[in-house]
Amino acid sequence: MTDSSHESVPSRQRRRFPGISSRAYEHPADRSALVALRKLTGFDTVFKALSGLLPERSLRLLFLSDSVRVSDAQFAHLNDMLRDACYILDLEKVPPMYVKQDPQPNAMCIGLDEPIIVVTTGLVELLDEEEMRAVVGHEAGHALSGHAVYRTILLFLTNLAVKVAWIPLGNMAITAIVTALREWFRKSELSADRAGLLVGQDIEASMRGLMKIAGGNHLHEMNVDAFLAQADEYEKGGDLRDSVLKILNVLPRTHPFTTVRAAELKKWSESRDFQRIMDGHYPRRDEDKDTSVTDSFRDSASHYADTVRTSKDPLMKLVGDIAGGAGDLGGKLRDRFTGAGGARGGAAGPADGPATGRGERPDESQGPEEGGPGTSGA
Repeated sequence: MTDSSHESVPSRQRRRFPGISSRAYEHPADRSALVALRKLTGFDTVFKALSGLLPERSLRLLFLSDSVRVSDAQFAHLNDMLRDACYILDLEKVPPMYVKQDPQPNAMCIGLDEPIIVVTTGLVELLDEEEMRAVVGHEAGHALSGHAVYRTILLFLTNLAVKVAWIPLGNMAITAIVTALREWFRKSELSADRAGLLVGQDIEASMRGLMKIAGGNHLHEMNVDAFLAQADEYEKGGDLRDSVLKILNVLPRTHPFTTVRAAELKKWSESRDFQRIMDGHYPRRDEDKDTSVTDSFRDSASHYADTVRTSKDPLMKLVGDIAGGAGDLGGKLRDRFTGAGGARGGAAGPADGPATGRGERPDESQGPEEGGPGTSGA
């Protein structure tokens, strides 16, 4: 891609990442799955063969006929942002982008052969320039990672699950696949949030955008620190009943909850991994073919183990206790369900206080791990 294809000048100087691999910003669980799939011989051929079964052509025609295609002549400011995002992440081709009339703030990146980006008028009207730049970078990150393929398949399978709901076993099988894809895709949203930060290079704008998605265009009524405190309260609050409800609440979603995304992105922005990328030290695309699947899965397993070990969530603490061979497990299980951990007579067990040194995160630690609305994008 030559510089001549990106004639627009960003409103301020931003660092560019020539040849960057999506592995640089991907969540460990997202990265391990993508690395494994890319290693499968004929994987791309098989999925592209599915394009005849999936509604991709119909979607492309629908957006072309009933939305506004972003260009130098239409939504020129969004076109500049898109080209800048592709320039910063060094995408070989700028994907088509459409604005769809819909008051619900939303964005997505779909497509098997070529990704297309769709943003709603509700999102365009809600965000300022720097906040929108982070969203456009988020969608460009989806395109670079190849998430559009899996999002399109998820849309297809979700629709199929509705159509075969009357077939008990068939519906159960598809629902299981959809549930797994949604878990993967929630992690891919955290990856794309990171890509949005790499493009916008303004963590405050990213935080503002997420707050607006959660609470609307009332920034004068909101506060970033208080918003992040909600994520911390959400993770560690309640007992095991609340932990189960959290799982049930998130299962049907394609995106993590907004406060959680904000906390995850803030944490990553302060990490050494982010600083190394900004300093120019990151994996290159031409090295992707040499990536070890085993190493990627090991990184993913290590991440989840660390999440369980450091989590403030009651269920995750219990899992850590079991893994650590906690004593009086029956009593602990009862206390976690009733929220009575502080009332039991005296000695604190492995999960009740920092005295044991197991499974506790210091009070000054950050909220949940890594960080659009609705579908595959903002």
